[in-house]
Amino acid sequence: MRILAVVWDIDDTIFDHSGAERRAALEYLTARGLLGRYASPEAAADHWHAVSEEYVDRYLAGEFTFLAQRRERARVLAGRPLTDAEADVWMAGYLAAYRRHWRVFPDVVPALDGLSPPRRHGLLSNNSAPHQEEKLRAIGVHDRFEALVCSEELGIAKPAAGAFHAACAALGLPPERVAYVGDRPDTDAAGADAAGLTGIWLDRPGAAARVAGKGAPDVRRITSPGQLGPLLGTLDP
Repeated sequence: MRILAVVWDIDDTIFDHSGAERRAALEYLTARGLLGRYASPEAAADHWHAVSEEYVDRYLAGEFTFLAQRRERARVLAGRPLTDAEADVWMAGYLAAYRRHWRVFPDVVPALDGLSPPRRHGLLSNNSAPHQEEKLRAIGVHDRFEALVCSEELGIAKPAAGAFHAACAALGLPPERVAYVGDRPDTDAAGADAAGLTGIWLDRPGAAARVAGKGAPDVRRITSPGQLGPLLGTLDP
C-alpha cells in the first residue's frame, strides 16, 4: 500500500541534539570552572549525556515532570544540592549555551524537498511541544510539517502504539499509509512497525555509540534522509 506521509522524530533525526548538547556542555562546564573535574573533555561530555539520558528516561516513565527532571539533572551535574530556584538558574545557563548551538542536519531540507510533494510530513517526539516548537522555529523547518505530536501533552510516549497512532490521526491517515523515521532502532523503527506503520531507522554515521547496548532489532535502515525516497519507492505498489 502506498505510503502517503512520513512522520519524523526530531532530536538526532532532524535536529542535531547530540552535537548541540556536547558543545554546550563543554562550553558551560568550562565557564563554571567544572571541566577540571573530568579526566578529559570527552569524559565530561559522556557524563553529561549519560545523566541527561537517565533523567529524560525517568521523565518519560512518569517519575518526573519535564521541569522536575531538568532540576534533578542540574543538581547531579552541578555536584551539589540546589534549591528549585537555584537549579532553574543553573540549567538556564546551560540552555542558553545549548540554544547557541542549535542547527538542523544539513541533509534534512534537501530530503524534505525531494519527498514533498506528493508525500506529507508530520512529527512525533518524546518531549514537550513548546520546547520542540521553539527548536523547529529556530532552525527554520517548523512550517515544513503539518502536525507536531509530543508525549508531554499526549500522556504516552514512544514506543507505545498509541503515540504513533496519535501522529497518524493528526494527519488523518491510517497507520499503514504512514512511515516513521527516527534515530532509535527500538523506540522508533521497531515501535512504529509494531504499531502498524512502516518503521525506518535513521542510523547516522557516528551515532552508533549512542544506541550501543540498546539492541538493534531487524528493521529497515538508512544512513541519510536522502535514502528515504528510494526506500519508500520500493515499498509502493
